[in-house]
Amino acid sequence: MLKIISKFYLYNYFGEKMQLTKEETEMLEGKKGNAVKKSMEILLALGEIYGAKKLVEVSSVQVAGVSYDNLGDAGLEYLSELAKDGKVKVLTTLNPAGMDLENYKVLGIPEDFAIKQKMVINSFTKMGVIPTCTCTPYLIGNKPNIGENIAWSESSAVTYANSVLGAKTNREGGPSALASALTGKTPLYGMHLDKNRIAKIKIIVNCEIKGTENFGALGKVIGEKVGAKPTYIIGIKKASLEELKSFSASIATYGGAAIFHMKGITPNKTIIPKKEIVIAQEDINKSINELTMNNCEVDFVSIGCPHASIKELEKVAELLKGKKVKKEFWITTARPTKKLADKKGYSKIIEEAGAKFAADTCCVVAPIKGRFKCLATDSAKGCYYAYSKNNSKTKIMPIEKLVEEACK
Repeated sequence: MLKIISKFYLYNYFGEKMQLTKEETEMLEGKKGNAVKKSMEILLALGEIYGAKKLVEVSSVQVAGVSYDNLGDAGLEYLSELAKDGKVKVLTTLNPAGMDLENYKVLGIPEDFAIKQKMVINSFTKMGVIPTCTCTPYLIGNKPNIGENIAWSESSAVTYANSVLGAKTNREGGPSALASALTGKTPLYGMHLDKNRIAKIKIIVNCEIKGTENFGALGKVIGEKVGAKPTYIIGIKKASLEELKSFSASIATYGGAAIFHMKGITPNKTIIPKKEIVIAQEDINKSINELTMNNCEVDFVSIGCPHASIKELEKVAELLKGKKVKKEFWITTARPTKKLADKKGYSKIIEEAGAKFAADTCCVVAPIKGRFKCLATDSAKGCYYAYSKNNSKTKIMPIEKLVEEACK
């Protein structure tokens, strides 16, 4: 249990002094309000467990634990309590909610769920959180600079931030991320320390990797082979934002990795490890086959896990032009990205074809268990959660094939 030893110190789990500033001590003592006091208790408990010597300031926060499907009434009650006097101190955005906040009826979300989900969003908004509801905050304005300490909680966003952006964040839980938002602080441990970001294993990719589905398959292969260990990956000649987004999601889902280094592509400097693992085309093929299940008649097609970029929406619009969708087809994306698609005319083409936007939400957190028997997607992460959470079979394929499947 945490205990203040003097005005500016407490001890962590390792028996070392954890130094607090005067401001941090006042927050812990409740002088800045109840929400801040509770938040400091959470952060200092984490610091105690992981041996942090102090707290550091964060420049931005991304909070998970937004869907009412995951929170339930207990989580809603907790947020309502914090919202009584809590106000965020830094730029803070939200992970996807359990539904499209404007178009949930078209997507088959029941009204009783919608009422509770709106209450969740209202509590966050009252605290000053921007209700962007996306797993790709770096696409809608929450994009930290290299070296900045942040507190993000969605797994793919954490890996992308550490690896591609060069920011520093642990994979926070929803409560700890919100605690950082309300205090502007996070404990100095884990990915905030340079020594923990150094690659432990070199991955040699001996085949061409192209497309979001193949980058997802590669992430699955590496994640299952090395787990959460930081990797140094060579052999990838180029990678788009969308491909790195897919890879970050997959390596986090299948291995728990918070950071990777990709030669010539990511910005972090690292010591090249001696231990090597070679990835060949047969490894990628095996991964794709495992994500493409037999006896799977597709009844649901989805693009946007993690949330689709404006470039992906442009591609979907081009592929759907003049066609009609015959199956349930969701494109999940952030609300700001959807508005850009509206202005560019992509949304009109997509919706006239019969596909549906699911802004603010995604297939991982929406309450869709039991509605569909077989999901077709380009996302390895989407396949994982469709099967493990929603009891749905899966098929993974490139976006071009997904549009063909939706129009069959």
